[in-house]
Amino acid sequence: MVRRKRLMAELSGEARRYMAAYALFNQALADHLGLHPTDVQCLNLLDLEPGPVTTGRIAELTGLTTGSATRLVDRLERAGYVTRERDANDRRRVLVATVPGRMAEFGAVWERVGTPWAAMFDAYTEDELAFLTAHMRRTVEVSAEQIAGLRAQPAPEDPGA
Repeated sequence: MVRRKRLMAELSGEARRYMAAYALFNQALADHLGLHPTDVQCLNLLDLEPGPVTTGRIAELTGLTTGSATRLVDRLERAGYVTRERDANDRRRVLVATVPGRMAEFGAVWERVGTPWAAMFDAYTEDELAFLTAHMRRTVEVSAEQIAGLRAQPAPEDPGA
């Protein structure tokens, strides 16, 4: 039990370092691309979608309000990463589509900076990779739950106000 408590404390500290490192990496990548960090992650999520999506879907993917998602799409459109197009099946709907050439440039940057991670994962067995994948899926689920919970609560009052 003492070992587990020590390991849980160590895991907690490393998880905090991991999250901070990724947030700082994301900021550096966004700075490199001249984008906002949320915009980078939105492009990442859009790249995983099977096709063009509505701004409402972008709000779902990112957890942003529809107004914030619209401003995000505005920024990505100005930067040349997405276009808005009318849905051929429902002319009232507007779909957001990625621009293939810009996404290829985005992908090339991800590939260049992702090479060290790919090399790191090469050292793991197939069972370890399966465990890491399951862990990441569960982390996404828990994160979504926590985001919803945080957004449902009022922000703490500013003690300096």
